[in-house]
Order: sequence, then structure tokens, then C-alpha cells
Amino acid sequence: MSTSTKARKQRKARANAPLHLKKRMVAAHLDSALMKEFNVRSLPIRKGDTVKIIRGHKDFKTGEAKVASVDLKACKIIVENITVPKADGTQKPKPIDPSDVLITKLDLSDPWRKEKLDSLKRGE
Repeated sequence: MSTSTKARKQRKARANAPLHLKKRMVAAHLDSALMKEFNVRSLPIRKGDTVKIIRGHKDFKTGEAKVASVDLKACKIIVENITVPKADGTQKPKPIDPSDVLITKLDLSDPWRKEKLDSLKRGE
């Protein structure tokens, strides 16, 4: 990312960032229990994580739901059962900003992610 303080350049840098940097931008805070367990405040969101929506429209704050997909290009996440109606009556998934959610349960099926979190837990 650039070191400029100008908002216009910050937005441009975020929009044109390569995918390996955008992966870090799609991060969210952890629940307090997970924060204590892993000694880290936030982690990148992955498909399969369980999140709680804490900001936004009241209809979307419906408890916890699984992350269906992560859109790195737009820096948004798609959460199961969070939809908006289209003009023809069909439902379309509502993209949510990762900063509006709290990770409540991590998907540890990936051995690399599990190993990384175990090293954070030990304080390495």
C-alpha cells in the first residue's frame, strides 16, 4: 500500500492492490473468546468461518451465519441467508464489508491455517 495521506490515493491503492494484499484487507475482528485463545485481534476471513453481523441494517443482524464466499476483487464477503430482493422478486446475496462482522468460529480444516493459529497460540 502507498504511504500517502490523501484519501483519493488511498482509495486508488486499495482498488488497484494485488490479490495477495487484498487478502489481508478482507480481515475481521475475532470474538473475545477466540481473541484470548489465539492471542490475535483479527484474521482474514475464509469461506466456512462463522460470523456475526454487528453493523448494518437491522434485518441482517440475525445472529450467526456461515461465510458462503469471499470476493477479493470487491473486498466483500457473502454470508449465507443474507439476501436482498431484486425487482423481479428473486433474492440476490448481499455483499457485506468484512469490518461489519465479528468472527465467532474459525474453519480449521486447512492444515496450514491451523498450524499458523497454533503458532500464534504459543506466542511464536
